[in-house]
Amino acid sequence: MVIQENNPILVSKIGIIGAGVSGIAAAKQLSHHNPIVFEATDSIGGVWRHCSYNSTKLQSHRRDYEFTDFQWNNRDNSDFPSYLEILDYLESYAEHFNVLKNIRFNSKVVEIRFISNNKEASDFGGLTHDRDYGKLLSGHPVWEVAVQTNQSDIQWFSFEFLVICIGKYGDIPNIPTFPRNKGPGIFKGKVMHTLDYCKLDKEGTTQLLKGKKVVVVGFKKSGLDLATECALVNQGPEGEACTMVVRTLHWIVPHYWIWGLPFFLFFSTRSSQLLYERPNQGLLRTFLCLMLSPMRHAISKFIESYLMWKLPLEKYGLKPEHPFVEDYASCQMAIMPEKLFSEAEKGKIVFKKAAKWWFWNGGIEFEDNSKLEADVVVLATGFDGKKKIKTVLPDPFRSLLEYPSGVMPLYRGTIHPLIPNMAFVGYVESLSNLHSSELRSMWLSGLVDDKFKLPRVEDMLSQTLKEMEVMKRSTRFYKRHCISTYSINHNDEICKDLGWSFMRKNNWISEAFGPYSSEDYEKED
Repeated sequence: MVIQENNPILVSKIGIIGAGVSGIAAAKQLSHHNPIVFEATDSIGGVWRHCSYNSTKLQSHRRDYEFTDFQWNNRDNSDFPSYLEILDYLESYAEHFNVLKNIRFNSKVVEIRFISNNKEASDFGGLTHDRDYGKLLSGHPVWEVAVQTNQSDIQWFSFEFLVICIGKYGDIPNIPTFPRNKGPGIFKGKVMHTLDYCKLDKEGTTQLLKGKKVVVVGFKKSGLDLATECALVNQGPEGEACTMVVRTLHWIVPHYWIWGLPFFLFFSTRSSQLLYERPNQGLLRTFLCLMLSPMRHAISKFIESYLMWKLPLEKYGLKPEHPFVEDYASCQMAIMPEKLFSEAEKGKIVFKKAAKWWFWNGGIEFEDNSKLEADVVVLATGFDGKKKIKTVLPDPFRSLLEYPSGVMPLYRGTIHPLIPNMAFVGYVESLSNLHSSELRSMWLSGLVDDKFKLPRVEDMLSQTLKEMEVMKRSTRFYKRHCISTYSINHNDEICKDLGWSFMRKNNWISEAFGPYSSEDYEKED
Protein backbone atom coordinates (compact mmCIF):
# COMPACT_ATOMS: atom_id res chain seq x y z
CA MET A 1 0.00 0.00 0.00
CA VAL A 2 1.30 3.42 -0.97
CA ILE A 3 0.80 6.02 1.75
CA GLN A 4 0.04 9.41 0.27
CA GLU A 5 1.70 12.48 1.71
CA ASN A 6 -0.45 15.32 3.03
CA ASN A 7 -0.26 17.99 5.68
CA PRO A 8 -0.56 16.36 9.13
CA ILE A 9 -3.36 17.60 11.36
CA LEU A 10 -2.55 18.59 14.94
CA VAL A 11 -5.81 17.91 16.79
CA SER A 12 -4.34 16.98 20.18
CA LYS A 13 -1.02 17.02 21.97
CA ILE A 14 -1.30 13.32 22.83
CA GLY A 15 -2.16 10.34 20.64
CA ILE A 16 -2.99 6.87 21.94
CA ILE A 17 -2.86 3.78 19.73
CA GLY A 18 -5.19 0.96 20.80
CA ALA A 19 -8.40 0.87 22.85
CA GLY A 20 -7.95 -2.31 24.81
CA VAL A 21 -7.63 -2.34 28.60
CA SER A 22 -4.40 -0.31 28.56
CA GLY A 23 -5.69 2.11 25.96
CA ILE A 24 -8.86 3.07 27.81
CA ALA A 25 -6.92 3.28 31.10
CA ALA A 26 -4.45 5.69 29.49
CA ALA A 27 -7.24 7.67 27.83
CA LYS A 28 -9.04 8.11 31.14
CA GLN A 29 -5.95 9.22 33.08
CA LEU A 30 -4.90 11.61 30.28
CA SER A 31 -8.42 12.87 29.60
CA HIS A 32 -7.57 16.43 30.70
CA HIS A 33 -5.34 16.60 27.60
CA ASN A 34 -8.22 15.48 25.37
CA PRO A 35 -6.14 12.71 23.69
CA ILE A 36 -7.07 11.07 20.40
CA VAL A 37 -7.33 7.26 20.59
CA PHE A 38 -6.98 5.29 17.36
CA GLU A 39 -8.66 1.88 17.44
CA ALA A 40 -8.32 -0.35 14.37
CA THR A 41 -11.60 -2.18 15.02
CA ASP A 42 -15.16 -1.05 15.69
CA SER A 43 -15.13 -1.59 19.48
CA ILE A 44 -13.06 -1.39 22.65
CA GLY A 45 -11.77 -4.39 24.60
CA GLY A 46 -8.67 -5.52 22.72
CA VAL A 47 -7.93 -9.22 23.17
CA TRP A 48 -11.07 -9.68 25.27
CA ARG A 49 -13.09 -8.70 22.21
CA HIS A 50 -11.07 -10.31 19.44
CA CYS A 51 -9.12 -13.23 20.97
CA SER A 52 -11.61 -14.92 23.31
CA TYR A 53 -13.22 -18.35 23.01
CA ASN A 54 -16.79 -19.10 24.00
CA SER A 55 -15.44 -20.56 27.27
CA THR A 56 -12.86 -17.85 28.05
CA LYS A 57 -12.91 -16.58 31.63
CA LEU A 58 -10.76 -14.26 33.71
CA GLN A 59 -7.65 -15.97 35.12
CA SER A 60 -7.42 -13.87 38.26
CA HIS A 61 -10.11 -13.07 40.83
CA ARG A 62 -12.30 -10.16 39.73
CA ARG A 63 -11.24 -8.07 42.75
CA ASP A 64 -7.72 -8.14 41.23
CA TYR A 65 -9.10 -7.01 37.88
CA GLU A 66 -10.91 -3.85 38.85
CA PHE A 67 -10.19 -0.17 38.28
CA THR A 68 -9.58 1.72 41.50
CA ASP A 69 -12.46 4.14 40.90
CA PHE A 70 -14.98 1.82 39.23
CA GLN A 71 -16.21 -1.33 40.95
CA TRP A 72 -17.79 -4.37 39.37
CA ASN A 73 -21.57 -4.38 39.36
CA ASN A 74 -22.85 -6.19 42.46
CA ARG A 75 -25.03 -8.27 40.19
CA ASP A 76 -21.89 -9.83 38.74
CA ASN A 77 -21.53 -12.63 41.28
CA SER A 78 -18.91 -14.72 39.46
CA ASP A 79 -15.43 -14.56 41.00
CA PHE A 80 -13.99 -15.35 37.56
CA PRO A 81 -16.15 -13.47 35.04
CA SER A 82 -16.61 -14.61 31.44
CA TYR A 83 -15.12 -12.57 28.64
CA LEU A 84 -18.58 -11.15 27.91
CA GLU A 85 -18.89 -9.92 31.51
CA ILE A 86 -15.42 -8.39 31.25
CA LEU A 87 -16.35 -6.59 28.04
CA ASP A 88 -19.50 -5.28 29.70
CA TYR A 89 -17.41 -4.00 32.62
CA LEU A 90 -14.89 -2.27 30.30
CA GLU A 91 -17.67 -0.68 28.25
CA SER A 92 -19.39 0.56 31.41
CA TYR A 93 -16.09 2.06 32.58
CA ALA A 94 -15.51 3.82 29.26
CA GLU A 95 -19.06 5.19 29.22
CA HIS A 96 -18.97 6.30 32.87
CA PHE A 97 -15.80 8.34 32.38
CA ASN A 98 -16.76 9.52 28.89
CA VAL A 99 -13.70 7.93 27.32
CA LEU A 100 -15.55 6.95 24.14
CA LYS A 101 -15.67 10.55 22.88
CA ASN A 102 -11.90 10.42 22.39
CA ILE A 103 -11.84 7.13 20.46
CA ARG A 104 -11.80 7.00 16.68
CA PHE A 105 -12.95 3.52 15.70
CA ASN A 106 -12.02 1.71 12.48
CA SER A 107 -8.84 3.81 12.42
CA LYS A 108 -5.78 1.66 11.85
CA VAL A 109 -2.33 3.16 12.36
CA VAL A 110 -0.23 2.04 9.39
CA GLU A 111 2.87 4.17 9.86
CA ILE A 112 4.57 6.31 12.49
CA ARG A 113 7.15 8.89 11.48
CA PHE A 114 9.65 10.68 13.70
CA ILE A 115 10.00 14.45 13.18
CA SER A 116 13.46 15.77 13.94
CA ASN A 117 12.94 19.38 12.98
CA ASN A 118 13.17 20.78 16.49
CA LYS A 119 16.06 20.95 18.92
CA GLU A 120 14.48 18.70 21.55
CA ALA A 121 13.78 15.92 19.08
CA SER A 122 17.04 16.32 17.17
CA ASP A 123 19.06 15.67 20.31
CA PHE A 124 17.87 12.08 20.13
CA GLY A 125 19.39 11.61 16.69
CA GLY A 126 22.65 10.47 18.31
CA LEU A 127 20.78 8.34 20.85
CA THR A 128 23.24 9.39 23.54
CA HIS A 129 23.02 7.79 26.97
CA ASP A 130 24.16 10.83 28.92
CA ARG A 131 21.36 13.28 28.10
CA ASP A 132 18.37 14.46 30.10
CA TYR A 133 14.75 14.36 29.06
CA GLY A 134 13.28 17.81 28.65
CA LYS A 135 9.68 18.93 28.90
CA LEU A 136 7.57 16.32 27.11
CA LEU A 137 4.79 18.64 25.97
CA SER A 138 6.99 21.40 24.57
CA GLY A 139 4.58 22.73 21.96
CA HIS A 140 6.38 21.07 19.03
CA PRO A 141 5.14 17.92 17.23
CA VAL A 142 7.51 14.96 17.55
CA TRP A 143 5.58 12.17 15.82
CA GLU A 144 3.44 11.95 12.70
CA VAL A 145 0.92 9.12 12.46
CA ALA A 146 -0.68 7.75 9.29
CA VAL A 147 -4.19 6.42 9.96
CA GLN A 148 -6.19 4.30 7.52
CA THR A 149 -9.96 4.61 7.87
CA ASN A 150 -10.95 2.38 4.95
CA GLN A 151 -9.22 0.48 2.17
CA SER A 152 -7.65 3.55 0.62
CA ASP A 153 -8.06 6.74 2.68
CA ILE A 154 -5.00 7.75 4.70
CA GLN A 155 -5.00 10.72 7.07
CA TRP A 156 -1.87 12.05 8.77
CA PHE A 157 -1.90 13.40 12.33
CA SER A 158 0.91 14.97 14.35
CA PHE A 159 1.44 14.67 18.11
CA GLU A 160 3.83 15.85 20.76
CA PHE A 161 3.53 12.56 22.66
CA LEU A 162 2.43 9.04 21.66
CA VAL A 163 1.20 6.21 23.89
CA ILE A 164 1.42 2.71 22.38
CA CYS A 165 -1.25 0.38 23.78
CA ILE A 166 -1.55 -2.30 21.11
CA GLY A 167 -0.29 -5.02 23.48
CA LYS A 168 1.71 -8.19 22.95
CA TYR A 169 -1.21 -10.46 22.12
CA GLY A 170 -3.53 -10.78 19.17
CA ASP A 171 -3.23 -9.57 15.54
CA ILE A 172 0.00 -11.35 14.54
CA PRO A 173 0.16 -15.12 15.25
CA ASN A 174 3.41 -16.84 16.18
CA ILE A 175 3.74 -19.60 13.57
CA PRO A 176 6.37 -22.33 14.11
CA THR A 177 9.00 -22.93 11.42
CA PHE A 178 9.11 -26.31 9.72
CA PRO A 179 11.65 -28.33 7.69
CA ARG A 180 11.52 -27.95 3.92
CA ASN A 181 8.43 -29.58 2.36
CA LYS A 182 7.04 -30.44 5.80
CA GLY A 183 4.94 -27.37 6.46
CA PRO A 184 1.15 -26.85 6.50
CA GLY A 185 1.02 -26.79 2.71
CA ILE A 186 1.33 -30.58 2.37
CA PHE A 187 -1.40 -31.30 4.95
CA LYS A 188 -4.74 -32.27 3.39
CA GLY A 189 -6.75 -31.20 6.42
CA LYS A 190 -7.41 -27.77 7.94
CA VAL A 191 -4.73 -25.74 9.73
CA MET A 192 -5.57 -22.66 11.76
CA HIS A 193 -4.22 -20.54 14.59
CA THR A 194 -6.18 -19.76 17.74
CA LEU A 195 -6.45 -16.20 16.39
CA ASP A 196 -8.74 -17.60 13.68
CA TYR A 197 -10.49 -20.04 16.00
CA CYS A 198 -11.60 -17.31 18.40
CA LYS A 199 -13.43 -15.54 15.58
CA LEU A 200 -15.87 -18.45 15.28
CA ASP A 201 -19.19 -18.45 17.11
CA LYS A 202 -20.43 -21.47 19.04
CA GLU A 203 -22.05 -23.02 15.99
CA GLY A 204 -18.88 -22.51 13.98
CA THR A 205 -16.62 -24.14 16.58
CA THR A 206 -18.98 -27.10 16.91
CA GLN A 207 -18.99 -27.61 13.14
CA LEU A 208 -15.18 -27.38 13.06
CA LEU A 209 -14.52 -29.82 15.92
CA LYS A 210 -17.37 -32.31 16.16
CA GLY A 211 -16.53 -35.77 14.85
CA LYS A 212 -13.06 -34.60 13.73
CA LYS A 213 -9.60 -35.78 14.69
CA VAL A 214 -8.31 -32.57 16.20
CA VAL A 215 -4.72 -31.78 17.21
CA VAL A 216 -4.01 -28.78 19.43
CA VAL A 217 -0.37 -27.66 19.51
CA GLY A 218 0.47 -25.89 22.77
CA PHE A 219 -0.02 -26.33 26.51
CA LYS A 220 -0.76 -22.84 27.74
CA LYS A 221 -4.13 -21.38 28.64
CA SER A 222 -5.46 -21.00 25.10
CA GLY A 223 -4.52 -24.58 24.24
CA LEU A 224 -6.02 -26.00 27.43
CA ASP A 225 -9.31 -24.18 26.89
CA LEU A 226 -9.49 -25.20 23.25
CA ALA A 227 -8.81 -28.89 23.98
CA THR A 228 -11.55 -28.87 26.60
CA GLU A 229 -14.02 -27.26 24.22
CA CYS A 230 -13.11 -29.88 21.62
CA ALA A 231 -13.69 -32.72 24.09
CA LEU A 232 -17.07 -31.37 25.19
CA VAL A 233 -18.45 -31.29 21.64
CA ASN A 234 -17.19 -34.83 20.98
CA GLN A 235 -19.13 -36.66 23.67
CA GLY A 236 -20.49 -40.12 22.98
CA PRO A 237 -19.06 -43.13 21.15
CA GLU A 238 -18.87 -41.31 17.80
CA GLY A 239 -16.86 -38.43 19.22
CA GLU A 240 -13.16 -38.30 18.40
CA ALA A 241 -10.40 -37.62 20.92
CA CYS A 242 -8.50 -34.34 20.88
CA THR A 243 -4.72 -34.67 21.05
CA MET A 244 -2.64 -31.96 22.73
CA VAL A 245 0.94 -31.73 21.48
CA VAL A 246 2.94 -30.53 24.48
CA ARG A 247 6.23 -28.91 23.56
CA THR A 248 7.10 -27.20 26.86
CA LEU A 249 5.48 -28.22 30.13
CA HIS A 250 4.24 -25.55 32.54
CA TRP A 251 2.58 -25.83 35.93
CA ILE A 252 -1.20 -25.59 35.91
CA VAL A 253 -3.38 -24.99 38.95
CA PRO A 254 -7.03 -25.92 39.58
CA HIS A 255 -7.86 -22.91 41.77
CA TYR A 256 -6.31 -20.32 44.10
CA TRP A 257 -6.10 -22.50 47.20
CA ILE A 258 -3.05 -24.55 48.24
CA TRP A 259 -3.55 -27.10 51.04
CA GLY A 260 -6.38 -24.93 52.36
CA LEU A 261 -4.38 -21.68 52.24
CA PRO A 262 -5.20 -18.78 49.88
CA PHE A 263 -2.68 -18.51 47.09
CA PHE A 264 -1.93 -14.81 47.59
CA LEU A 265 -0.17 -15.58 50.88
CA PHE A 266 2.74 -17.13 49.02
CA PHE A 267 3.56 -14.33 46.56
CA SER A 268 1.30 -11.28 46.80
CA THR A 269 1.92 -9.79 50.25
CA ARG A 270 4.70 -7.51 51.42
CA SER A 271 6.03 -10.16 53.75
CA SER A 272 6.03 -12.90 51.10
CA GLN A 273 7.81 -10.68 48.57
CA LEU A 274 10.62 -10.15 51.08
CA LEU A 275 11.76 -13.62 50.07
CA TYR A 276 12.39 -12.62 46.47
CA GLU A 277 15.07 -10.50 44.89
CA ARG A 278 14.19 -7.07 43.58
CA PRO A 279 16.22 -4.33 41.83
CA ASN A 280 18.23 -1.87 43.94
CA GLN A 281 17.70 -3.89 47.10
CA GLY A 282 20.96 -3.10 48.83
CA LEU A 283 23.54 -5.28 50.56
CA LEU A 284 21.44 -6.13 53.64
CA ARG A 285 18.44 -7.23 51.64
CA THR A 286 20.66 -9.20 49.23
CA PHE A 287 22.05 -11.06 52.24
CA LEU A 288 18.51 -11.61 53.56
CA CYS A 289 17.38 -13.06 50.19
CA LEU A 290 20.38 -15.38 50.22
CA MET A 291 19.62 -16.58 53.74
CA LEU A 292 15.94 -17.09 52.89
CA SER A 293 16.56 -19.02 49.67
CA PRO A 294 15.76 -22.36 51.37
CA MET A 295 12.34 -20.94 52.31
CA ARG A 296 11.71 -19.91 48.69
CA HIS A 297 12.55 -23.43 47.61
CA ALA A 298 10.32 -24.88 50.33
CA ILE A 299 7.35 -22.73 49.30
CA SER A 300 7.71 -23.82 45.69
CA LYS A 301 7.90 -27.47 46.76
CA PHE A 302 4.90 -26.99 49.05
CA ILE A 303 2.80 -25.75 46.15
CA GLU A 304 4.11 -28.46 43.84
CA SER A 305 3.22 -31.14 46.40
CA TYR A 306 -0.39 -29.97 46.42
CA LEU A 307 -0.60 -29.88 42.62
CA MET A 308 0.89 -33.38 42.34
CA TRP A 309 -1.65 -34.63 44.92
CA LYS A 310 -4.63 -32.81 43.43
CA LEU A 311 -3.96 -33.35 39.72
CA PRO A 312 -2.94 -36.52 37.79
CA LEU A 313 0.19 -34.86 36.42
CA GLU A 314 2.36 -37.94 37.00
CA LYS A 315 -0.15 -40.22 35.30
CA TYR A 316 -0.15 -38.19 32.09
CA GLY A 317 3.53 -37.23 32.19
CA LEU A 318 2.72 -33.56 32.69
CA LYS A 319 4.99 -32.72 35.61
CA PRO A 320 7.36 -29.88 34.59
CA GLU A 321 11.05 -30.26 35.35
CA HIS A 322 11.42 -26.67 36.51
CA PRO A 323 10.12 -25.44 39.90
CA PHE A 324 6.70 -23.83 40.19
CA VAL A 325 8.14 -20.46 41.20
CA GLU A 326 9.74 -20.06 37.75
CA ASP A 327 6.33 -20.19 36.09
CA TYR A 328 4.94 -17.70 38.59
CA ALA A 329 7.94 -15.38 38.13
CA SER A 330 7.30 -15.39 34.36
CA CYS A 331 3.49 -14.93 34.61
CA GLN A 332 2.91 -18.34 32.99
CA MET A 333 0.87 -20.00 35.73
CA ALA A 334 -2.46 -21.03 34.18
CA ILE A 335 -5.78 -21.86 35.81
CA MET A 336 -6.82 -25.11 34.12
CA PRO A 337 -10.35 -25.67 32.77
CA GLU A 338 -12.51 -27.45 35.32
CA LYS A 339 -13.17 -30.48 33.09
CA LEU A 340 -9.69 -30.91 31.58
CA PHE A 341 -8.70 -34.08 33.41
CA SER A 342 -12.19 -35.54 33.67
CA GLU A 343 -12.29 -35.48 29.86
CA ALA A 344 -8.80 -36.97 29.75
CA GLU A 345 -10.01 -39.80 32.00
CA LYS A 346 -12.77 -40.52 29.47
CA GLY A 347 -10.20 -40.61 26.66
CA LYS A 348 -11.49 -37.45 25.02
CA ILE A 349 -8.22 -35.59 25.57
CA VAL A 350 -4.86 -37.25 24.87
CA PHE A 351 -1.49 -35.69 25.72
CA LYS A 352 1.56 -36.18 23.47
CA LYS A 353 4.90 -34.70 24.52
CA ALA A 354 7.12 -33.75 21.60
CA ALA A 355 9.82 -31.12 21.25
CA LYS A 356 9.82 -31.29 17.44
CA TRP A 357 7.08 -32.06 14.96
CA TRP A 358 6.05 -31.34 11.38
CA PHE A 359 3.28 -32.07 8.89
CA TRP A 360 2.65 -34.99 6.56
CA ASN A 361 -0.31 -35.17 4.21
CA GLY A 362 -2.48 -37.05 6.70
CA GLY A 363 -1.59 -35.21 9.91
CA ILE A 364 1.55 -34.51 11.90
CA GLU A 365 4.76 -36.46 12.43
CA PHE A 366 7.14 -36.47 15.40
CA GLU A 367 10.89 -36.76 15.77
CA ASP A 368 10.56 -40.42 16.84
CA ASN A 369 9.04 -41.08 13.38
CA SER A 370 5.58 -41.76 14.81
CA LYS A 371 2.63 -40.25 12.97
CA LEU A 372 -0.69 -38.88 14.14
CA GLU A 373 -3.67 -38.66 11.83
CA ALA A 374 -5.63 -35.44 11.95
CA ASP A 375 -8.48 -33.62 10.25
CA VAL A 376 -7.86 -30.29 11.99
CA VAL A 377 -4.65 -28.85 13.49
CA VAL A 378 -5.00 -25.75 15.66
CA LEU A 379 -1.84 -23.85 16.59
CA ALA A 380 -2.10 -22.53 20.15
CA THR A 381 1.41 -21.15 19.77
CA GLY A 382 0.91 -17.60 20.95
CA PHE A 383 1.50 -14.27 19.25
CA ASP A 384 4.45 -12.33 17.86
CA GLY A 385 4.26 -9.23 20.02
CA LYS A 386 7.65 -7.92 18.86
CA LYS A 387 6.67 -8.00 15.20
CA LYS A 388 3.41 -6.31 16.09
CA ILE A 389 5.22 -3.20 17.37
CA LYS A 390 7.88 -3.26 14.68
CA THR A 391 5.25 -3.05 11.94
CA VAL A 392 4.45 0.55 12.94
CA LEU A 393 7.60 1.84 14.66
CA PRO A 394 10.11 3.55 12.33
CA ASP A 395 13.86 3.09 12.15
CA PRO A 396 16.15 3.61 13.97
CA PHE A 397 13.79 3.04 16.92
CA ARG A 398 12.60 -0.31 15.56
CA SER A 399 16.11 -1.69 15.99
CA LEU A 400 16.32 -0.32 19.53
CA LEU A 401 13.22 -2.07 20.87
CA GLU A 402 15.19 -4.83 22.57
CA TYR A 403 18.47 -2.98 23.07
CA PRO A 404 20.60 -3.78 25.01
CA SER A 405 19.29 -6.88 26.88
CA GLY A 406 17.12 -8.71 24.33
CA VAL A 407 13.94 -7.54 26.08
CA MET A 408 12.27 -4.16 25.64
CA PRO A 409 13.77 -1.92 28.37
CA LEU A 410 10.88 0.01 29.89
CA TYR A 411 11.58 2.35 32.77
CA ARG A 412 8.72 2.05 35.29
CA GLY A 413 7.28 -0.42 32.80
CA THR A 414 6.37 2.50 30.53
CA ILE A 415 9.21 4.60 29.03
CA HIS A 416 11.84 3.30 26.61
CA PRO A 417 14.85 5.49 27.47
CA LEU A 418 16.03 5.70 23.85
CA ILE A 419 12.68 6.48 22.20
CA PRO A 420 11.65 10.11 22.77
CA ASN A 421 8.15 11.30 23.65
CA MET A 422 6.64 7.84 23.50
CA ALA A 423 5.23 5.53 26.17
CA PHE A 424 4.30 1.85 26.12
CA VAL A 425 1.47 0.73 28.40
CA GLY A 426 0.58 -2.94 28.83
CA TYR A 427 3.91 -4.57 27.93
CA VAL A 428 5.30 -5.58 31.34
CA GLU A 429 3.19 -8.29 32.94
CA SER A 430 2.19 -8.74 36.58
CA LEU A 431 -0.38 -10.47 38.75
CA SER A 432 -3.08 -8.10 37.50
CA ASN A 433 -2.40 -6.49 34.14
CA LEU A 434 -5.41 -4.18 34.45
CA HIS A 435 -4.16 -2.84 37.77
CA SER A 436 -0.64 -2.40 36.36
CA SER A 437 -1.91 -0.54 33.29
CA GLU A 438 -4.02 1.79 35.41
CA LEU A 439 -1.21 2.62 37.82
CA ARG A 440 1.29 3.20 35.02
CA SER A 441 -1.25 5.42 33.26
CA MET A 442 -1.53 7.48 36.46
CA TRP A 443 2.26 7.71 36.52
CA LEU A 444 2.31 8.70 32.86
CA SER A 445 -0.25 11.44 33.49
CA GLY A 446 1.95 12.85 36.24
CA LEU A 447 4.96 12.68 33.94
CA VAL A 448 3.42 14.60 31.03
CA ASP A 449 2.00 17.14 33.51
CA ASP A 450 5.57 17.79 34.65
CA LYS A 451 4.87 16.74 38.26
CA PHE A 452 8.22 14.93 38.32
CA LYS A 453 11.21 14.52 36.02
CA LEU A 454 12.64 11.43 34.40
CA PRO A 455 16.19 10.44 35.33
CA ARG A 456 18.97 10.67 32.76
CA VAL A 457 18.80 8.19 29.91
CA GLU A 458 21.85 6.35 31.23
CA ASP A 459 20.26 5.97 34.67
CA MET A 460 16.97 4.68 33.23
CA LEU A 461 18.80 2.12 31.09
CA SER A 462 20.76 1.03 34.14
CA GLN A 463 17.53 0.52 36.09
CA THR A 464 15.96 -1.60 33.33
CA LEU A 465 19.10 -3.73 33.12
CA LYS A 466 18.97 -4.36 36.86
CA GLU A 467 15.35 -5.47 36.52
CA MET A 468 16.30 -7.78 33.67
CA GLU A 469 19.11 -9.34 35.70
CA VAL A 470 16.64 -10.00 38.54
CA MET A 471 14.25 -11.70 36.10
CA LYS A 472 17.07 -13.78 34.62
CA ARG A 473 18.00 -15.05 38.07
CA SER A 474 14.34 -15.75 38.90
CA THR A 475 13.24 -17.75 35.87
CA ARG A 476 14.51 -19.28 32.65
CA PHE A 477 11.48 -17.72 30.95
CA TYR A 478 12.63 -14.18 31.72
CA LYS A 479 11.85 -12.84 28.23
CA ARG A 480 8.18 -12.84 29.20
CA HIS A 481 9.08 -9.62 31.09
CA CYS A 482 7.08 -10.28 34.25
CA ILE A 483 7.50 -8.53 37.62
CA SER A 484 5.16 -10.70 39.70
CA THR A 485 7.69 -11.53 42.43
CA TYR A 486 8.52 -7.87 43.14
CA SER A 487 5.33 -6.17 41.93
CA ILE A 488 4.63 -4.40 45.23
CA ASN A 489 8.07 -2.80 45.27
CA HIS A 490 7.59 -1.79 41.62
CA ASN A 491 4.27 -0.14 42.50
CA ASP A 492 5.83 1.59 45.50
CA GLU A 493 8.46 3.18 43.26
CA ILE A 494 5.80 4.45 40.88
CA CYS A 495 3.79 5.92 43.74
CA LYS A 496 6.90 7.53 45.19
CA ASP A 497 7.49 9.30 41.86
CA LEU A 498 3.93 10.60 42.09
CA GLY A 499 4.52 11.93 45.59
CA TRP A 500 2.36 9.33 47.32
CA SER A 501 3.33 7.59 50.55
CA PHE A 502 1.76 4.35 51.70
CA MET A 503 -0.62 4.66 54.64
CA ARG A 504 0.48 1.89 57.00
CA LYS A 505 -2.95 1.69 58.59
CA ASN A 506 -4.22 0.37 55.24
CA ASN A 507 -1.40 -2.12 54.84
CA TRP A 508 -3.89 -4.96 55.41
CA ILE A 509 -5.23 -4.25 51.91
CA SER A 510 -1.90 -5.17 50.38
CA GLU A 511 -1.55 -8.15 52.71
CA ALA A 512 -4.99 -9.44 51.82
CA PHE A 513 -5.26 -8.73 48.12
CA GLY A 514 -1.78 -8.09 46.74
CA PRO A 515 -2.35 -5.23 44.28
CA TYR A 516 -3.61 -2.10 45.99
CA SER A 517 -5.09 1.11 44.70
CA SER A 518 -4.10 4.76 44.68
CA GLU A 519 -6.61 5.28 47.46
CA ASP A 520 -4.28 3.32 49.77
CA TYR A 521 -1.73 6.13 49.47
CA GLU A 522 -1.69 9.69 50.68
CA LYS A 523 0.03 12.54 48.90
CA GLU A 524 3.14 13.86 50.57
CA ASP A 525 3.21 17.55 51.42
